Amino acid sequence: SAVAFSSSNNNNLGGLARIRSTTSKKYSIQRRQQQPQPTSTTLYLGDFFNFGKPKQEEEEEEEETAPTPEEEAAQTGYVDNDDPIEKIFGIFFGKKEAEPMGMKRFGQERFPEQYPAVLDEWADPVVGDDKEMALLRPLLKNTNLETRNLRLTYDANRDGWDPTIFHSKVDKQGGAIVFCTTRAGIQCGGYNPKGWVGYGEARGSIAAFLYILGGKYAAPGAPAIKLRKVGGPGLAQMDLPESGPSFSPDALVIPLGKEGKLARSKLGSYYERLPDGTNSLFGKDGSVQLRDLKVYHGVYEEGEYIPFTDAEPFALY
Repeated sequence: SAVAFSSSNNNNLGGLARIRSTTSKKYSIQRRQQQPQPTSTTLYLGDFFNFGKPKQEEEEEEEETAPTPEEEAAQTGYVDNDDPIEKIFGIFFGKKEAEPMGMKRFGQERFPEQYPAVLDEWADPVVGDDKEMALLRPLLKNTNLETRNLRLTYDANRDGWDPTIFHSKVDKQGGAIVFCTTRAGIQCGGYNPKGWVGYGEARGSIAAFLYILGGKYAAPGAPAIKLRKVGGPGLAQMDLPESGPSFSPDALVIPLGKEGKLARSKLGSYYERLPDGTNSLFGKDGSVQLRDLKVYHGVYEEGEYIPFTDAEPFALY
């Protein structure tokens, strides 16, 4: 009786074990069927931070349009158009403020003459310009004289072809534009952002340029061709009391005095050459005789600050 009971009990336990094993297998199969099957995924460098995110969430994030730097600055008071180095500094010191402590940042709009001359933009007319000023006005885009009224401070035919007279008229008047016409009819000159003071120094400026009005070198629809300062800002203007305007030692030199109406030009060392490689403002001629020579300065109100009216022994710009 005891043996029979034991045998019957073992049979029941074996049946239970088979039922449990079968149930466990079915449950395991169901779990595997419910789990998502692995798929092959191609990852790119930009996917590193999106790995493991649901695809729908990634698509929603891509649809969101990031605010422009101007919009972000307006919303937060900070600007985020930094280069990679500035972004690294931003991690430690925070984003750049648009106006730190109420002070506006340095930029081309506020300080245009800290940058090379623009070549394909032209200044708008200014009320009060006469016919000759209107010819020169477009050249003054992104300069301190762009919107300022002009005045004729020196006219060689009126005042004399003499360096002493020249400096008595132009010294300590600020930046100026020189305009001359050769006997062959070429109208050319240069912009001197630092002006003259007559101290015998070389005045540097990256914003200085030479120009030729009209002619074959001007682009279609453009009033002139402009030639930038090259090799850095140094020696943009040789401010020598015994000489007239001298854009670098050789780019455009008008000695005045004993040399009368002579003008010399050699491009390439300090100012750009012409597009076809010509190295003189006067074409094939390295020196010419001038018909006239004029200098225009800006008009400043009485008591208004006039920039660059003294020596600049340590100027690097």
